[in-house]
Amino acid sequence: MVTTPRGNIPISIEFCQIDRNVDQSLIATAIHDGHAVREEVEQLLSLTDAERLHEEDPFTAMWAQIADNSIVVSRSRFEVDLNRIRESAVYIKPKDAWGLKVWKNEPPADLLRRSLAEYNQFYSEVERFLRGIEERHGRFVVFDLHSYNHLRDGLDQPPADPRFNPEINIGTGSMPRDRWSPVVDRFISDLKSFDYFGRSLDVRENVKFKGGYFSRWIHETFPDTGCSIAIEVKKTFMNEWTGELYPERHAAIGFALQSTISGVLEELATFG
Repeated sequence: MVTTPRGNIPISIEFCQIDRNVDQSLIATAIHDGHAVREEVEQLLSLTDAERLHEEDPFTAMWAQIADNSIVVSRSRFEVDLNRIRESAVYIKPKDAWGLKVWKNEPPADLLRRSLAEYNQFYSEVERFLRGIEERHGRFVVFDLHSYNHLRDGLDQPPADPRFNPEINIGTGSMPRDRWSPVVDRFISDLKSFDYFGRSLDVRENVKFKGGYFSRWIHETFPDTGCSIAIEVKKTFMNEWTGELYPERHAAIGFALQSTISGVLEELATFG
């Protein structure tokens, strides 16, 4: 079990690392970084490691370390997808998983119950974790970190049209945008201002994604106090088919995200 050494509320989830620092009101999360699956799941999966990795968000956990508070999930979304509603959290049919045949045979009910028990535990513990931050600071901001593919047709094929695939897509579809506009606008402005190898990053809002269930759950559970910014980074920082990391590009994205923290916290502090 993993427990946080920094907080006064113990958190323990076998498949998730949660670090808590009561002195900061910003949390960075990487709930799709994980690749591990339980043995009973692995035995029934029809997908190769490479096929799973292609749809996961590797290396996002490293970005989550920019914040003193972080949530990093080590289990694969192919075991249970924490960014979907509970009823859809386990992929069953190809239509649930980008057309992929996930299982050799239909998974038994007991396996599904154990996966959904993980889902329940995650949300229960994360709510308790965030309540502690809320009690200390009144409000908090979550950087909900993800990545997405843009070479789905293959490495030797043209990438997805950049007009509809920004380098960083900011999802705000589930939040009361007017309430959080000072925080979100400052975040986007500072991210665009970062010097990314001599140019600005292409950062746009709600173009490719509007945010998944995790951010929506935060806004529903903490309607007046929680602001979750869903951040989807195009996989130009890695080879999405082989899993190879491009360290300089990846590090630069991390520095860009880190550069926004002081401004976000500054704006959050102005709320009455």
